[in-house]
Amino acid sequence: MGVVNVTPDSFSDGGVNLDPNDAAATARRMHEEGAVIVDVGGESTRPGSQGVTADEELRRVVPVLERLQGEVPVSIDTSKAEVARRALELGAELVNDVTALRGDPELAGVVAGSGAYLCLMHMLGEPRTMQLDPVYDDVVSDVAAFLEERLAFAVGAGIAEERICLDPGIGFGKTVEHNFELIRRLDELTRIGRPLVIGFSRKSSLGKLLGDPGATTGSTAASVGAAVAAYERGATILRVHDVREHVEALTAAAAALP
Repeated sequence: MGVVNVTPDSFSDGGVNLDPNDAAATARRMHEEGAVIVDVGGESTRPGSQGVTADEELRRVVPVLERLQGEVPVSIDTSKAEVARRALELGAELVNDVTALRGDPELAGVVAGSGAYLCLMHMLGEPRTMQLDPVYDDVVSDVAAFLEERLAFAVGAGIAEERICLDPGIGFGKTVEHNFELIRRLDELTRIGRPLVIGFSRKSSLGKLLGDPGATTGSTAASVGAAVAAYERGATILRVHDVREHVEALTAAAAALP
């Protein structure tokens, strides 16, 4: 899954794809490099970020989606029903919701009515506050319980279970240690029985792991290493910024598996 942030303030690529033509070109390039789907988002969810209105989010993403219709498989990174509805009308196949259907009470109905795929992610708190001393009894058990509960909620709202994937939310209300514990024990999340999405690409935990306590991003090399570790432990979808490097690394890793 390639990442195209149509935002001025995303932690890694904010501002790079603000122009719709640039964003569409990036999406096409990622698809050519091997991304099976490209995740387009118009609202930053980096730590400390502030939300935007649905109108502003639509203003950012609609021109990009219009340019990509029929060319590139697209997911929409949003928690707003209005944005998801319009994106699905423009051909998006998956709704990637960082709030796991807690942010907008109408979103579940939009997804259920469209027959789209859905990704449910774990986040402790909200982007503005999620990195303020996150605490868990046991991060893997707590995340697993949350994802199981939200999966049951989604199915109860009429969304087919076979169209739902789960994301433990690397960097969303987690310390460096929490993030790597989730990857280390990923098999405990695969037992839920749904495909797992892992988004470790360029996250600040990678920079901190490599010795920079004030890091706000991580390197491509560290991102690839984390992705391969997640893949070997059962991750199904890797959400990344550097598609070619990840595709090449995962191809080599797959060739070495029994």
